[in-house]
Amino acid sequence: MTEEMKPFESKVWLSSPTMHGEEKKWVNDAIEKNWVSTVGENINVVEQNIKELLGIEEAVGLSSGTAALHLAIKLAGEKLYGQPKPGHGTLEGKKVFCTDMTFDATVNPVVYEGGEPVFIDSEYETWNMDPEALKNTFELYPDVKLVVLAHLYGTPAKLDEILRICKEHDALLVEDAAESMGATYKGKQTGTFGDEAIISFNGNKIITGSSGGMLLTDNRQDADKARKWSTQSRENAPWYQHEELGYNYRMSNIIAGVVRGQIPYLQDHIRQKKEIYNRYKEGFKDLPVTMNPYDEKNSEPNFWLSCLLINPEAMAPQVRSETEALYIKEEGKSSPTEILETISKLNAEGRPIWKPMHMQPIYRMNPFVTRYGNGRATTNAYIEGGIADAGMDIFIRGLCLPSDNKMTAEQQKRVIDIVRACFQ
Repeated sequence: MTEEMKPFESKVWLSSPTMHGEEKKWVNDAIEKNWVSTVGENINVVEQNIKELLGIEEAVGLSSGTAALHLAIKLAGEKLYGQPKPGHGTLEGKKVFCTDMTFDATVNPVVYEGGEPVFIDSEYETWNMDPEALKNTFELYPDVKLVVLAHLYGTPAKLDEILRICKEHDALLVEDAAESMGATYKGKQTGTFGDEAIISFNGNKIITGSSGGMLLTDNRQDADKARKWSTQSRENAPWYQHEELGYNYRMSNIIAGVVRGQIPYLQDHIRQKKEIYNRYKEGFKDLPVTMNPYDEKNSEPNFWLSCLLINPEAMAPQVRSETEALYIKEEGKSSPTEILETISKLNAEGRPIWKPMHMQPIYRMNPFVTRYGNGRATTNAYIEGGIADAGMDIFIRGLCLPSDNKMTAEQQKRVIDIVRACFQ
């Protein structure tokens, strides 16, 4: 075995938690004071810290980013359509426009509330929701009043255009900033543009609590509703009084202790992630690949994950079933499957790009729209020299590289060398 192919002694992760010591201090503080439930000083401090960091009026600590997104969508649905009948969601029978290329946690809460996701294709400049496709979708479904937007891999979407389109159609925007905490668009933090928004503290995020998330809003009434819903909708009575559906979604004071210890290191983590991104970009500059793009004039990502997109002419054949993949090696070319399998042999973790929602078996029959119109008619078709379905194209040609901020420059150089070798 060559030195180049010798596996790392300890695994190089895609993106793992980075602890600093202060987390333990605040967790121990909660234990010593016996505040180990869903109330306590850590929760209060973390909510205040996030409000100050992002410049928002209200932040509600919840058990996960998905829980936060569920309550954000429920709030939006209630504003639009009123309180539902018992046993029905706030979006019952309503269509909702959603980011297509994302993790399904962005979309599932729409279904929790009885809505039907309509998937909007991606664009190549940021890999996020395509404003042109969003325009087309409003032409097809002019009565829709809710858009759910995710910022992919820590890169802000084209917010000016998307917000303008939403305003033209009197639509509310729910902003999923789970992956993009600390990223900015025109100097303003993601998670502060939507009518409701969320962030995540999942174990692989830019800062973590091992789990947890937050609802972000400038509306005090919305925050109060979210707090009530997240604690089983208990009414203000001496006994357990319930007048509407509730959830066990409140953040634990233990989890909040971890987050409290992480918050001071957000900018350090972003700096480290950006250095990783730039080393990859430099290391691949003469390969037929590009890195995940962003609007350098208007946005600054948090560089959560560094991703690679193989140029079409350099793609070797690969085929994917629902659960497996195969590839054929060709000289001077490679494929995500080959690169990911080779990285794995090095004891490093990479991942495929998010498989678009319109390709997922659970959502395959949902409407899907591209900038060229109804995507069901054009999927896999080539229009004006490019594939009509950008999200599928990025999924086919792209991959996520090891992006752990504890990865050393030497470890990253070996990953770069392995990727380069795949194109020989």
